[in-house]
Formats: sequence, structure tokens, C-alpha cells
Amino acid sequence: MNSRLTIEAMRAAAYAIESASDLDAVRAIQAAQDALDAEKAARIGAIRVSRSFELEGASSVATWAKNELRLNAREAKAMERAAPTLEQLPKVAEAAASGLIRLAHVHIFTYGIRHVGAQLMIESQDWLLDVARHWEPAELFDVMKKLKAAVHPESLDDAWKKGMDKADFQVQPVPGGYHVTGFLDVTAGAKLQAVLDALSAPRDADDLRTGAERRVQAVEDLADSVLEHGLPSDKGFRPQMTVHADADTLDDALSDDLQESAAPGEPATLAGYGQIGPMLLSLIACHADVTPVLTHRQPAMDGSRLSNQPGGRRVPRTQSQVLNVGRTQRFATRKQRIAVLARQEGVCAAPGCSHTHLEIHHVLWWHDHGGPTDLDLMVGLCSRCHHLVHRELLRITADGIGGFSFTDRDNRALLAGYHQRQAAHRELGRIRKVAARVAQRRRERSAPFIT
Repeated sequence: MNSRLTIEAMRAAAYAIESASDLDAVRAIQAAQDALDAEKAARIGAIRVSRSFELEGASSVATWAKNELRLNAREAKAMERAAPTLEQLPKVAEAAASGLIRLAHVHIFTYGIRHVGAQLMIESQDWLLDVARHWEPAELFDVMKKLKAAVHPESLDDAWKKGMDKADFQVQPVPGGYHVTGFLDVTAGAKLQAVLDALSAPRDADDLRTGAERRVQAVEDLADSVLEHGLPSDKGFRPQMTVHADADTLDDALSDDLQESAAPGEPATLAGYGQIGPMLLSLIACHADVTPVLTHRQPAMDGSRLSNQPGGRRVPRTQSQVLNVGRTQRFATRKQRIAVLARQEGVCAAPGCSHTHLEIHHVLWWHDHGGPTDLDLMVGLCSRCHHLVHRELLRITADGIGGFSFTDRDNRALLAGYHQRQAAHRELGRIRKVAARVAQRRRERSAPFIT
């Protein structure tokens, strides 16, 4: 790299500082700074080759740069990679030494050598430098990605396939709300972005909401629309958000003065999330359908949220008999479904499971065992746990008075252990995915490089 060009840029900056206008001075200072950055990258590359950093007790260039230049490891590595680029692309090196392009542009040329090919980058220096001189690094990067796609169109499908392998989406309840994490593949992400862009656009000139507020409201509007019109029914019932609250708690939340009221009942529970306060309950109730359910609560003895055996005493359930339909109907009636959801507070009955989209399962199977459609012999399970039951990996026994016990296929009682085995199964799946990605990367690195 020609250091004289860098020195000339520094002289021009020094002269501009003394005698030029502010506009010309800033332009000259920027050019000198860019030239010095390029020179620094070239010298760091030379240090890497000579390993002179070891003379000062550093184990690597990155360590030396951290100690001596206050650069983090990422910045030092980027400069190390830029040095060979300046050697391979002399015209790029000349433009960088003169301060005509920035070091960020050089990093993009490094990306091009790696992903497009060194020979093609050498041949394309002139027109790519014309882009770099007139546009910011982001614009040059867009051009470089298009060049890569034109030269290696198969890379687009490879990236799409890798994205599908990484696809994941989770919504986890945390104190104060929900935490959303994940990665969407190209088609799923594009669809979601199209919907959110339309819903989060400012409504008019007086819409003063921030971008974050508009995006969150767009997600809520989308969920409202789907829950109201978009979801298909499941055996005649559409999935909905469910809140369970005592009558006293609900009345108190709907009172005119929430500050003075003191709810004598238990806090309301949002299915899949947990307990919520009276103000949030009041907000949800304003737009909700309220279904009164008469219940008779008894404490659990076996750790299950459905047990109704205080001290082993069997309690008559005369009200459930009114809802029983025996063998006259296979699927649970609307009233039975409401009763099951209320009994479980809208959450899957399997120990450790917190899913809220439930299917009604006959504990005595309808076909195989002639089970009746009676309330005390039906339980709400999520789709995954329901499949485990029909694969005979999860077994359920009813006590006949609304309580249920869960065992594995070896008839061992399931409480926390069931949840732990589910978590271990999910973690094993994640480990297998990571191992597959690592193996794929190793195969790609071992493949011969052809330019």
C-alpha cells in the first residue's frame, strides 16, 4: 500500500484546518481519517504476518490491539481481514490510501473476495470503486449481495434452506408481559412483515405514537382479527383467550372506583400466563363475553390441578350429573367444555404442561372402551399431550368425582418428572439441530475452493 498517498491526505487536512472553510476542512479531515484507517489496517496485517505482537507479550493481534489501541476483538479481526484485501485489490488500496473510500468499504470488498471470488473482484474493481466513491457502505453492500446472487444463484436457495433449519418462534410469559423470541424463514417472515407494515402505518397526520407503540398495537390488532374471524373451529368451538375470575373479583374490577374497592375473592387468572390485577381484568372484561360457571372447589391432594379428594374423602358431584350425556353424543357439549375449562383454569391437565389450546379427551376411550361423554370422565389436554395418551406413553385414570391421576406407560406417577422429561426431549432436539449445523459447516469448510 502506498503510504505517500496517506501522507498527502494528512497534509491536505492540516492545510485545510489552518486556512480553509469549515466545510472544506471537515471534508479534508474525513479523507485523512479514512486514509489513516486504511494505513492502520495494512500495518496490523503486517504485524500479524511478522508476529511482532509476541515481542510485547501478546498472544494475538487482537490481544495486542485491545491493550495498546483500545480496540475490541471484532474491530481488530476486521482490520486483520482488510489487510489481505488491500494487497489483492491494488486499486482499492490506492483509493483507501487517498481517503476516497472508507475502511467500511474495504470490509465489503473483503466480503466480496470471500463470497464472490477473488478473480471476479479484481476484474470488477473499477465499477465497484465508482459505487464506493459516491455511496455509503450500505449501498455498496447491497450491490455486492446482488453480484453474489448473480454469480452464485444457488447460494440464495442454500440460505433459504439454512433459514428453515433455524426457524423457531416462542412466546413466553414473564413478569409484566410476554417475551417474544425466534427466527422466521423467508416466506414466514415476509408474510408477517407485510401484515405488520400495513397495520403499523400511521393512521393519519395526528398519529403521534412511536414506532414501537404502533408495532405492538399492530400485533394486538392482528390477534384480535384472527381470534374474532380467522381461526377455524375445533369441533364447533373457536379458540379464544380465557380469563377465570371469581364473581366477587369480577364485580369489584368492574366497579366505578378500583382504588377504593377491595376484592374479597382470589385474583383473576389469565390462562397460560397467571394471575392478573383488577385494572387489567377490567380492561379485558370490557371487550369480553362473560360466562357464569357455578363451581365447588376442593383442595388438591396429589399435586394435580384436577384432584378433588380432600383427605381421601369422596364428595358427591350431583351438579356434574346434570351435564352428563352418556353414549348419546360422542363430542363434549358446549356446557361440558366450559365446565372442563373452568375446572382446569384453561390450562392443559397434564402435569407440567401450560398449553392453553385444549382438546377434550375421554378418559375411558369412546371407541375402545365404550366411554361415556360424562363430565367427570373427560379431561382437557393440549394436542401434544393428547397424542401421548393415544400412543399410550401417558396414561390417565379418573376417580369418578372429577379428579385424575397421571402415570407413564410403566404406571409410574407423573408430577414434576413428566415436565422434566418433556423439557429434556425438547433440549435434545435443540442439541441435534446445533450438531447438524456444525457438521454442515465442517463439510463446507472442507470442500475445495474454486475461483
